[in-house]
Amino acid sequence: MAARSIWKGEIKIGTQEIPVKLYSAVTDQNVRFHILDKGKQRVKQHMVLPESAEEVGNEQIQKGYELEPGKFVILTNEDLESIKPSPSREIEVSAFVPSLKITQQWYERPYFLGPDGNEKDYFALAEALSNTGREGIANWVMRNKAYSGALRAQDGYLLLSTLRSPEEVISTNDLPKPAGRAPTQKEISMAQHLVGLLADEFKPEDYHDEYRERVMEFIKRKAKGHAPRLSLVKSKRKTTSLDSALSKSIAAIKKGKRAA
Repeated sequence: MAARSIWKGEIKIGTQEIPVKLYSAVTDQNVRFHILDKGKQRVKQHMVLPESAEEVGNEQIQKGYELEPGKFVILTNEDLESIKPSPSREIEVSAFVPSLKITQQWYERPYFLGPDGNEKDYFALAEALSNTGREGIANWVMRNKAYSGALRAQDGYLLLSTLRSPEEVISTNDLPKPAGRAPTQKEISMAQHLVGLLADEFKPEDYHDEYRERVMEFIKRKAKGHAPRLSLVKSKRKTTSLDSALSKSIAAIKKGKRAA
């Protein structure tokens, strides 16, 4: 699948500007269904009053933010237009931080940045980020929305990932504290042994969206006039003892490797 540029901008670091093209680094492959009636005609959704089911026309629709139950602040299209960020093509980098300081839950959506004319400066920046192990904290405006993101190097190119806002990120400090006993040294050693037995390289081709594949298989069979039947996905039995679970896992992996 050939990558297609969806936006153009300039990375701005101090007085230096590097023109770039932005590409989606992921593609949505979710199965989407159309809503039809019994006669296979498309149906539309309408806005209705919940009490009377009376339809509300578009000219009567308003946008409101609920401050408390039943109390709203109404925002008009003019209000929303007035607070849009100013259009810009600048991806402004304000700081370079160690990559390990940005944990996984902060990242939202990745984009590749490709050079758009000044390849020397572009690849020099990618090499510098790779060598220093740092990521740039960036801010930019794209399609009337302001974003914050992290600029990093990947395979010699630049990758720009949007970052979630602090209000969206849950810290490990907010998680329940362990209430039970700590794992024993034996359990830790067995867990490390289990990790070692499964040590491998990351192979993307080994991972699939099994639900999507089953849905598409079902659709293809049904489209050919078959009455498809797919076997149910069996749930795995739960074990209560960590020691026992690790022992069984280790034994199963060793058995599988001997058979292979």
